[in-house]
Order: sequence, then C-alpha cells, then structure tokens
Amino acid sequence: MSAKADPARAGQPGAGTSGDPYLPENGNGGYRTLHYDIDLNYRVGPGRLDGRARITAVATQALSRFSVDLSGLRAGKVTVDGKAVRHAQRGRKLVITPQRPLADGARFTVDIRYTGSPAPVPSRWGEIGWDYLDDGVIVASQPVGAPSWFPCNDHPSDKATYRISVTTATPYQVIATGVLEAKQSAASTTTWQFRLSQPTPTYLVSVQIGRYAEYSFATVPMMHAAIPARLAGRFAHDFGRQPQMLVEFERMFGPYPFEQYGVVVVDAELDAPIEAQSVSVFGTNHLDGKRGSERLVAHELAHQWFGNSLTVAQWRHIWLNEGFANYAEWLWSEVSGGEPAEAHAHRAWQRVAAMPQDLKLSDPGVRRLFDDRVYLRGALTLHALRRRMGETAFFALVKVWTSANRHGSVTTDGFVTLAQRHTPWPLDELFTAWLHNPALPRLPH
Repeated sequence: MSAKADPARAGQPGAGTSGDPYLPENGNGGYRTLHYDIDLNYRVGPGRLDGRARITAVATQALSRFSVDLSGLRAGKVTVDGKAVRHAQRGRKLVITPQRPLADGARFTVDIRYTGSPAPVPSRWGEIGWDYLDDGVIVASQPVGAPSWFPCNDHPSDKATYRISVTTATPYQVIATGVLEAKQSAASTTTWQFRLSQPTPTYLVSVQIGRYAEYSFATVPMMHAAIPARLAGRFAHDFGRQPQMLVEFERMFGPYPFEQYGVVVVDAELDAPIEAQSVSVFGTNHLDGKRGSERLVAHELAHQWFGNSLTVAQWRHIWLNEGFANYAEWLWSEVSGGEPAEAHAHRAWQRVAAMPQDLKLSDPGVRRLFDDRVYLRGALTLHALRRRMGETAFFALVKVWTSANRHGSVTTDGFVTLAQRHTPWPLDELFTAWLHNPALPRLPH
C-alpha cells in the first residue's frame, strides 16, 4: 500500500491532523512530503540550535493554509515558493498561510528558519527526540520526537528523501542517517553533509553528536561504527558476527535495502537500542565482551527491512515492525549455533500466556504500542505461520513481502493477503486467532 493511497493522509487544510487513529495530532493532512533539505548549526556547550528546513511537498487537496509539526523551537522567517508568508505557532504546530491558495496537485517548497534549545517531546512513553548526553547529543524520535529538531510532517506513512547538513565544533563527530557526502572544516567548526536517497519517515531520521572513534568492518565495507575509543575491544567481539548476520538476513529476507549500515555506541547507558534508517544506536551497557546483547544487534539490523524499508502505514500495524524484528532474533540464534526458533517460541509462548489476555495484536491501542506482547506475540504469529506454511513457502513469502513493498508503506491486511497467495492451505483461522482475538492460541503442530 503506498503512502499516497493511505487514508491516514487525508485531512482538512490547517487542521493539523494526520487522521491516524492512534496519534492524530502528529502529522498533517492536505499534502505529501517529497524531500527535506535541512541545515543545522549546533553549539554543544550551550545546547543552541539554529536551523533551516526547506520542505518540498505536493498538495493532495486545495490548501488555503497548512501545518507542520515543530516542538519547542521558534520559527522565524517562513516562505512558500520564495514568498514571505504569515505563520503562527500553536502548541506543537506551525500553521502556515500562503499568499495564494495552493491548488490540488500543486508542488510547492516551504522554507523555514528556526532557532532555540531543542528538548525532547513529552509523551506517554517518556521524553522523546533530541536529547543530551554528558558530552554530545542523542536523537531517538520514535514515535513523536522528530519535531523536537526539525519542522516536519510527522507521520510514518509520509516518507521523503533528505539532505542533512550539521555544523558543530570540530572535536565532535556527527553521524546522521544516510551517506556522508562531504566533510569540511573551517576555523573551529566542521560541517558534515549527508544524503538519504531512500524514502524515509521522519521518526527514522537521526543525528548523533559525540567524541567517537571510527570502527570499520574489514569484510563488509558498507558497515561502519562510531564508538567510545576505550570500548573498541569489546565492540570488536560483541559485534564481530554482524557481517555474518547480514549475510544470513539477506538470504532469508532478500537484499539489504540501503547503501550502508552504521552503528553508534553512545557514551551512556540506554534502556533499549534506538532504531533509525541505516543506523542503530546502542548504549555502553550493550557491550559486555560476552555478546550478551547480540540478540539486540540482530533485532536492530532486521529493522532495516522491517520498519525502515517497509514502514507501517498507521501505528496500529506496528506488530509488522516489531514482530519481524523479534523473530529475526530467533532466526539468528537458529543459524548461528544457538537455540532453534522452536525453543525460543515455546519460551515466549509461556511468557505471553502468563500475561493478561486482553491485547489485540492487529490493533493494540496507543497505550500498548510498545507492549512486550506486541513484540513476542508478533514473533509467535510468524512462527505459527511458518509452521503452517512450511519452510519453503514461508521464506518465499518473506522475500516477496520485502521486495514488493521496498521503501513503501505496509498494512496487516496487505501481509495477510500476500501470505494466502503463497500457500494452498487456508490461513483465515490462523490469522483470526493470532491477530484479531485477544486470547493466546496454541502453537500449531
């Protein structure tokens, strides 16, 4: 399902709503974003950000006004197609009124200059977005944090390309989503310029700033890392099997969907790794020299297919992201000499069975967007499907799923329909039990 066809993109001019049943106030109706061109100048000490965003978009209806998401930062000059326009900030929305209404189908460019001290966005899941390390910056935007550092249309189905330029003090390294195209130093600052050519939702765009050492994987040139220098030994061991992991995932899921893959280990402990397009962010607590967090290494790499290349059209379909990434942990265990997926599935089933039986996987509700049961029951659903379909048909389905929807938006119905095309066995009963009924089914034999 394409973002253009997704009903979540519908909305009224200036209404400031995406139409998403879970997070309607994030994202905006009336247009579709094509490209973001972002220039940031950031001073680490005072935490001051001066930014400029040029947003290219297409109106999906006639627009007398429209809005973008922007939180905690103050917009200065705003133009539409080069002409200064009236604008007003209302809560986390920047409402823009063009000099003349935009026609349905019109392509337009918004230029926004903004400034302030960025801060994470308060949410029911904690503070999310641009945040501070002891000596640097960490950005974790899922699901509502992107407006903490750039004006945007903050909905997962609104996927665009990006150019991101970051200027900061020279001792710091900048890692952002995309390919580093240029790096230029002048006086005491360095400017880093990145290009992200694949359509990407705002929550998966990231900037990390810190004093890092570079690490390269000799066997896989497209893999790179930025880590605290003192942790190089542990990183080399704990992430040493990541190239092999990539080979196995490409065999099971199809070709890796991006030009490169980066890992950042920030100099802080994190509750969980952070997913971003072509980059994953870990904490020092994920390095123990014993590969104790290798399942998380697998989980985040798998997200590059499931969540990043294939992005949910609405948040209620999140099991398609987390279920596949969680199942990838079990698949990696299976092919790398650990426990088979069957053993992981039985253990997960016991764990979920001990939890309340009140979650509908296909529509868990906004409160339970990141509930453990979304992850575990999502993986169990895929394991049950694998059992029912058989090895050959199941992995053929997965490869078609990733190739047919590459860099697009996906839904639960789309997956169910495609799965049925790959087997003569009826799947209605299985999917009803696992996706739509709260009670946990038994694993099929």
